Amino acid sequence: MKILQLDKNHPLITEQLSAKGFHLEEDFISTYEEILNKIRNYDGIIIRSRIPLDRNFLEHAKNLRFIGRVGAGMENIDVETAAELSITLINSPEGNRDSVAEHVIGMLLILMNRLFIASNEVKNGIWKREENRGDELFGKTFGIIGYGNMGKAVAKRLCGFGVKVIFHDIKSNLSDEFATQVTLEDLKAEADILSLHIPLTAETHYIVDETFISEMKKDFYFINTARGKNVNTKALVEAIKAGKIRGAALDVLEYEKASFEKLETKNEDLQYLLNSEKTIVTPHIAGWTHQSKEKLAQIIVDKIAASFS
Repeated sequence: MKILQLDKNHPLITEQLSAKGFHLEEDFISTYEEILNKIRNYDGIIIRSRIPLDRNFLEHAKNLRFIGRVGAGMENIDVETAAELSITLINSPEGNRDSVAEHVIGMLLILMNRLFIASNEVKNGIWKREENRGDELFGKTFGIIGYGNMGKAVAKRLCGFGVKVIFHDIKSNLSDEFATQVTLEDLKAEADILSLHIPLTAETHYIVDETFISEMKKDFYFINTARGKNVNTKALVEAIKAGKIRGAALDVLEYEKASFEKLETKNEDLQYLLNSEKTIVTPHIAGWTHQSKEKLAQIIVDKIAASFS
């Protein structure tokens, strides 16, 4: 089988799949149109996010049997067309769930305890104690929307913090020793902290908007390591300004390019988020550790080998 890699990934993908008899080629620079002209020659594609695999692309891929997405989200792929054309979709959310979970906890502790702010002040000769009082996780209710690989990994990490963990998911009967499943209405009524762990779909686009935020009973902390377009940024900013959202930890932003490699910065709401003391913003790196890079690649290799060797 001939496989085309469209993004740079861990070299073990090429090494291990080649050893198993697959023929791998790489193209990290060609445009969508240039790839379109040769995609019929390949049985498989391995991607991250550089090229959108839309209906037009998939219909040109006459011999394509599978798409391997090194990561979790599949929004860059026309999954309905892939199903129509019997193209197998493979992803690897297991590979970066631990890094995402640790990033969530890290951002939240920094936000609630004003660690960046206090550290920068001391480095600049400013010594403030009362102004930098923190807020404890202990005793709070942590609400998760989406209880797949990422959501469960976050709940597991919270076991030692003395928090109550609840979650909402479209699938039923997912409660376990780490968290209790509740309705979305109950989550909105109870949560002191809200963390998103959902894919980007038509149903989840702007799931957190002005109405959603107004339906949260308590003022709350907000964390997003899912997708930027799960959240209406303008509504988020207004809620932070009003105090409804006590602070926001954001690893993803609505204004990211589809490849996640660039950010549109000419936006008033975005500038507020980047300059506010009530926010922490990181460049889509929650799942981006040295360890996750290898694990993501290994899982893709194992899944491809299991299905197509």
